[in-house]
Amino acid sequence: MALTKDKRSEIITEFRTHENDSGSPEVQIALLSKDIEQLTEHLRLHKKDFHSRRGLLAKVSRRTKLLRYLDRTAHERYVAITQRLGLRR
Repeated sequence: MALTKDKRSEIITEFRTHENDSGSPEVQIALLSKDIEQLTEHLRLHKKDFHSRRGLLAKVSRRTKLLRYLDRTAHERYVAITQRLGLRR
């Protein structure tokens, strides 16, 4: 299930870097992390849903690429976002 508009805007306001920010790597990583959590729970119930599994793997891959980019360009921000979201490095 996709994120609701309210939950999405709540995540954006929590992780944005400035007032009008909605597309910084931190926001994108946080949104993808929430999607990944929801898909993981869905797949625990529906083990044979391979179409959703493919979407999950695509989201994980996109988040990994964003994290690599952030680590390469701004390591301090990378460390901060991984600690806030509880991600392994």
